[in-house]
Amino acid sequence: MLFSELKCKDVINLRDCRKLGNIADFEFDECTGCICKVIVPGGAKWKSLFGCDEGREICYKDIKKIGPDIIIVDLPEC
Repeated sequence: MLFSELKCKDVINLRDCRKLGNIADFEFDECTGCICKVIVPGGAKWKSLFGCDEGREICYKDIKKIGPDIIIVDLPEC
């Protein structure tokens, strides 16, 4: 799957069915090349424009399903 396809999908929390946003970036392990975390911008959009809001980091292990339109994650504290 291409990153351009992944970033268009809505990220939904399984516990409260709340939309968290869309993936903006990811962090990967340099040694293995595996994705460790995905980053979903959070808060006000104007904060993101000025670099004040780094967003929510979601561990790859918390991703439960990547579907055709959405990514389902299981986060206890949202």
